[in-house]
Amino acid sequence: MRISELARRAGVTVKAVRYYESLGLLVPERLANGYRNYDEHDVRLTREIRALANLGIPVERTRPFLDCLTAGHRHGDDCPASLAGYRDAIDELTRRMEGLTARRAVLIAHLKEAAHRNSCVPPADEGEHLMSDYASLPAGLPVPEDDGAATHLPGTEIPHLELRDSGGTTASLDALGAGRTVIYIYPLTGRPGTDLPDGWDSIPGARGCTPEACGFRDHYQDLLAAGAVGVFGLSSQGTDYQREVVERLRLPFQMLSDPARSLGRALDLPTFEAGGLTLYKRLTLIIRDGVIEHVFYPIFPPGEHAGEVLTWLRGNPL
Repeated sequence: MRISELARRAGVTVKAVRYYESLGLLVPERLANGYRNYDEHDVRLTREIRALANLGIPVERTRPFLDCLTAGHRHGDDCPASLAGYRDAIDELTRRMEGLTARRAVLIAHLKEAAHRNSCVPPADEGEHLMSDYASLPAGLPVPEDDGAATHLPGTEIPHLELRDSGGTTASLDALGAGRTVIYIYPLTGRPGTDLPDGWDSIPGARGCTPEACGFRDHYQDLLAAGAVGVFGLSSQGTDYQREVVERLRLPFQMLSDPARSLGRALDLPTFEAGGLTLYKRLTLIIRDGVIEHVFYPIFPPGEHAGEVLTWLRGNPL
């Protein structure tokens, strides 16, 4: 058969077949006219090379398996030399995995150091929590549904309410100034060394406060360029807790503390219960000249929400 037919039947490219020949792994018959002629044995060898390559064994190391087939064995790994080839491949993978594990440990250490460099909270022993518990979202989280709990908010005036911010000053919500202000309201920011309430991941929309904060951090300058005069985060957590979050996540904006949920009572904001606490459901207010112009609710996934707000601002210029 011609080289194109061999490549088609073995599931490889013609270029790959020529490469196998250059290594001496395939030795086709030469016809009188100089053309190569391949047979069923060549098809079998080529398929073996492809199968081994899919296991991560380089083409150059497949010869023991091919020799085993050529010797008449049913399988390419029926010979001792083939088993040695498996062991060599496993040993190489082990070395690579050890190297990657060591590199991962160094990255975790750097992340841990950077996350706590300006923090008032000492690093936790379980450094991996920085990545797996808070900064990323597990798969399969329940998606919150719109229960209509925020439909009454657009057009509502912001009440006169003073809240402490993470900078140690007081912010008057009805005196944020002209233009648009973004206030994203969230339930609870987790931090290394502090457990989240039991069943947190099973509550629709609860998980993801840190990714959301990081999203607003990363899009902060874009949000200002799109017309926002300010960005604030707001939750019922205390000022010390909020300050730690701002320091650890390097947030360029202030976080507001509303431990009495005064804003929630004034505006009838949606809440939920978890771990004996009453917490805000996640929503974002666009406030324009002291009036709620737009509301985002529900929000999912939280880590992409800042981009959603940015798109809205760009699509609704002043």
